[in-house]
Amino acid sequence: MPLRTKLHTATSLSRDRETFTYLVLFLLAALPYVNTLLNGFVYDDQYQIIENPYVHSFHYLRQIFGSTVWSFQGAQPTNYYRPLMSLAYLLCYQIAGLVPFTFHLVNITLQAAIVLLAFAVLRHLSGKRIALIAAGLFALHPIHTETVAWIAGITDLELGVFYLLAFLLYLHIPDSPRQMGLRVAMCACLVLALLSKEQAITLPVLVTIFEHFYREDRATTSPRQKFARYGPLWAVAALYLTVRSILLGGVAGVVMRPDLSWYEVALSAISLTGGYLWKLLWPVHLSPFYIFHKSSHLLDPRVLLGLAGLAACGIIFSALRRHAPIVSFAFVWIFITLGPVLNARWMAAAVFAERYLYMPSIGFCWILGWSAVTLWRADSPRFLRPLSRAVPLLLAVVACLYAVKTVTRNRDWRSGEVLFAQTIKEQPDSSLIRADLGTVYFGRGDLAGAEHEWLEALAAGPENIFALDNLALLRQRQHRYVESLDYSWRALRARRAYMMGHLNLAETLANMDRAQEAEWQFRIATTISPLSTRAHNDYGKFLFDADRLDDARSQYERSVEVDPTGEACDRLGDIYFRWKDFPRTEQAFRRGILLNPFDSHAHFGLGQVLESLARPGEALHEYEAGLETDPTDVTAKAAVVRLHGTSSERTNKQ
Repeated sequence: MPLRTKLHTATSLSRDRETFTYLVLFLLAALPYVNTLLNGFVYDDQYQIIENPYVHSFHYLRQIFGSTVWSFQGAQPTNYYRPLMSLAYLLCYQIAGLVPFTFHLVNITLQAAIVLLAFAVLRHLSGKRIALIAAGLFALHPIHTETVAWIAGITDLELGVFYLLAFLLYLHIPDSPRQMGLRVAMCACLVLALLSKEQAITLPVLVTIFEHFYREDRATTSPRQKFARYGPLWAVAALYLTVRSILLGGVAGVVMRPDLSWYEVALSAISLTGGYLWKLLWPVHLSPFYIFHKSSHLLDPRVLLGLAGLAACGIIFSALRRHAPIVSFAFVWIFITLGPVLNARWMAAAVFAERYLYMPSIGFCWILGWSAVTLWRADSPRFLRPLSRAVPLLLAVVACLYAVKTVTRNRDWRSGEVLFAQTIKEQPDSSLIRADLGTVYFGRGDLAGAEHEWLEALAAGPENIFALDNLALLRQRQHRYVESLDYSWRALRARRAYMMGHLNLAETLANMDRAQEAEWQFRIATTISPLSTRAHNDYGKFLFDADRLDDARSQYERSVEVDPTGEACDRLGDIYFRWKDFPRTEQAFRRGILLNPFDSHAHFGLGQVLESLARPGEALHEYEAGLETDPTDVTAKAAVVRLHGTSSERTNKQ
């Protein structure tokens, strides 16, 4: 065989093996999460996607990039500035509307991309075999189920893609003749990572440590050359912190737990670290919410366990630094990427969360991959050879256990009720989750179940504003208005700028014929959350029922301007019909039908206006369309009979 043919054949085989490797990793990353495609919107998805006007229209791009992720609700205390999350939701919504399948498919795609990028980075650092094992374990690790199975986990996935891509570009800078282009691309990736999640701020730190202590050419490059490689990342980070300070009033604009002393923060960070290390090693009893208990004493068992974990990591790190220096960088990766979430003063309700381990787990899987390959080698010590022969079997067993746990865990995210019930099994004292479960029960009409959960939530957390406000709503529905008022005022004392609290209080006051006080609360609610269609619609209904049609029109038009809903369009149609403004009546009802083809009220209203405009054929069509959704409407039935009779008379005359 000619030499050229041999070389071509070898190249083709190498290319085929490369393709096969990436295909296997893609399948390992995607297949365990296929069952999430049937899951719905759960937990924060309800607010961040369904009720968020920012992600329903490109009209709000300025707000997406110029404010925090919860700014659409008004004055919300948060440190989250993640515009790429809202942008991704906006694009998904524009593609398929409120269909969970699309959002879950994006998460799975991003997960697969991250696994492939992790493989590329680790292959550059430790070789193909270690990288393949590490990336495979990373793809299957059950600790990632929260990030991938929950739509809101997209922040960690976006972060992972751009963080790894930036690091990969940095690794290739010395080997490329186009170093300037790589630096620009690296900085662009960091910008996108920073717009995805705050953890990206650790990348310049990680790269600087790698450049000075781990790069192969560190002994032959000058400080100026080193700085030229990572300096641009620090410049981007400084610019980001400046912009963030302007937008949020500081790097962390809100201190969530000001009562925590810095000593308690440090001790809590140690105990949290121990908990995270344990979850990486033993990913069982997983939960989307963990109750945070601060650590105040050095002899706290959780602090002692955390110190033990840190000591073990230190011993292993020292051994690796001597025998496999590059692998010791895995520990640097773990702790640097984990660092930002260890300050409990800054963190929201979820101080400890599995999703915070998504990036650190790359380092953990790297150590596992290196350990497996080291034990597997033929030149391993004699006493390790029996274990060496068992390595493939051990890897297969771990991979299978990981995969089974991941697939099983994904089912917990299929609905809010399943998720909250499963969480309470693991965290029975979780006041916030009990309040959420009660809301699910209330939504399906199980008032007794809702009341039980909300009372249990208050027993665990007396200041739980969601439980207080929901009990106020329940008592309102039960016509126990005095109790409802008490719960509402307790909720508002705990958080004055709570829009739903003011809204439910307004409705209770309206039911008690205290119209002036009710209107004041409605105005407060719409002022706190000017982009809440719920607030504008409820205020509009109050005004409509009081026969203040012009004021009601104003509220419904504002609601439609914010984010068109069928309810607002229907009410506008009713108002214009009363005014006999038939062109605008028709326009409003047609818009409502466009938003929801099964809106029977819009079909019946449109039928009425078309009948008034002497267009009986079109009116009949709308009445019949409405009856398909609501066959009990007597007025519509009579109209159909009447119009059919008119049509028959016309036919007979002809």
